[in-house]
Order: sequence, then C-alpha cells, then structure tokens
Amino acid sequence: MKQPGLSDLDAVIAIARRASFRAAALDLGMSTTALSNAVGKLEASLGVRLFNRTTRSVSLTDAGRSFIEQVSPALQAIHGAIEAVRSQQAIPSGTLRINAFASAARELLSPLVLEFLRRFPAVHVDLVTEGRLVDIVADGFDLGVRAADLVPTDMIALPLGRPQRFAVVGSPAYFADRDPPRLPHDLLGHPCLRVRLPNGALYRWQFERQGETVQVDVSGPITLDEASLARTAAMAGVGLGFFIESDVRDDIEAGRLVQVLADWTPPRASLCLYYPGRRNPSAALKAFLELARTLGAKAGR
Repeated sequence: MKQPGLSDLDAVIAIARRASFRAAALDLGMSTTALSNAVGKLEASLGVRLFNRTTRSVSLTDAGRSFIEQVSPALQAIHGAIEAVRSQQAIPSGTLRINAFASAARELLSPLVLEFLRRFPAVHVDLVTEGRLVDIVADGFDLGVRAADLVPTDMIALPLGRPQRFAVVGSPAYFADRDPPRLPHDLLGHPCLRVRLPNGALYRWQFERQGETVQVDVSGPITLDEASLARTAAMAGVGLGFFIESDVRDDIEAGRLVQVLADWTPPRASLCLYYPGRRNPSAALKAFLELARTLGAKAGR
C-alpha cells in the first residue's frame, strides 16, 4: 500500500490548524475537492478517520488528534532540513508566502514585490491579504507585513517606507453644498461611510492633535469592510470616508477626493516586514529581505 507523502501530511496539519477544508485549501494553493480527496485517501490507507466533518464544522477525531501530536514534530524537523538545504541555493527559488492587510499589500506590491520577481524569476510569491492578525509561523507564512506597533515582540522587524497615516476624504461634489468639518465632532453632522472590522465590530474613527485624542462613532447610510468599496462610495459622494492615506493618495493629488481634518490625523507607526529568527532562512527569503533593505535605504536618502 502506498505510504503517505509529505504533501498528505502537510494537508492534515493545515486542516487541523484552520479547522476548515476551504481555508486549508487556500493556504495550500489547491482546490477544496482535491484536498478532501487527498485526506480521504490518507484516511483509507490508515484505516481510521482523522476528522469529523459536518456541513458547518471540521474537528479532529481522537485518532486524528493523536496522529497530529506524533506527526507534527517530525514534520517540522523535515521542513527544517529542507529549509537548511534550500538556504545553500546559489539561485533563490521556491515559494515565498507573505501575509499582509490589504492596504499594506498595495503599498508593498509595486516597489518591492514586483521588483523582486523581476530579479528572481524562479521564486513564486504567494501574497495573502486579510484584516485579522495571524500567527505567521502557525499559518505557514515566511513573512508578515503590519504596522510597527502590531509586530509581535518575538519577531524580527524590518521597517518599510514612510509612516502611515489616516485621511478623511469626500468628493468635490459632496462639498459643493456642505461646509467641511473643522473638528472631529463635526463629523456627527455628516453622513459617513462606516467601517466594519474583521471581528465584526464597527470602527470608531480615531483622531489626535497636540496630545489630545478623540474617537468618533460616526453614522451614515452604508457600512463596508473593504477599502476599495468604500473608496467607490466616497467618490460617488455618498459620504465622508476614513482611509489609510496610501489608499487614496492618488485621488487626493488628482483632485478626485478632498481631504479634511488633516491636522487631526498625524503620522502613525510605519509599516514593517517581520519574520521569525530562523537559523536557516531560504535563499528566497534572504534575497527578499536584502532587497527590502536596499530599497528602503534608497527611499530614505
């Protein structure tokens, strides 16, 4: 009987970690059907079920939990050995997995990721965007991108680019017959685009000036959880929007959106690449970090 391969074991670990075939399939870059078939064949070869499956949930059986506990250390050792060998490559290759929130990914893509791919065509970059904070080691990422103040203390951080800041904006048509807000609390008299966080909570717009901090629970006609949708609504004059400035910088400079309350939105923590302190980083990871440092140094001149 065919013995389980490394990819089969990786599949089981991914499903156990994510408690979802769909999420695990996305992490592994395969279809949910292919993943389900692979696990089904593994269970058949072992003669036991590793997962309890319903239409709404996935959980480990007792046999599955025992299997994971015994396989995980060995699998980590195998991947460590593979990384150690790959770190000796003369030409970077393989896959580099990066986790970032959407606006950070957009900020990172053109100056760094695309330049990296031009220089190292044998490397495949898997860039995953999501709002929630993840454990990049547990979720199988090589790198994360977050604001400096959100980087876990046990990670190595590499600052990127300019500091981030927020921007309150509206369309020129919106302001055609309205006075712009002068103070954060003036927003209570304006229709605003509400922001829903990944945990489901509604975001309170945050402001600061000369040590004074203000939070405003705005109201408006629509609630959104994706910056591109909110930008479309702001451009259409539906209401005022609250964005990471980099998401609307081109629109502000072109006059498509008008920024207000700029004196209440000072620069915040800069973006950082962060990664665990591995003993044997892959050649691809080393090359990516070196390029990030080089481009960062040029930008700072």
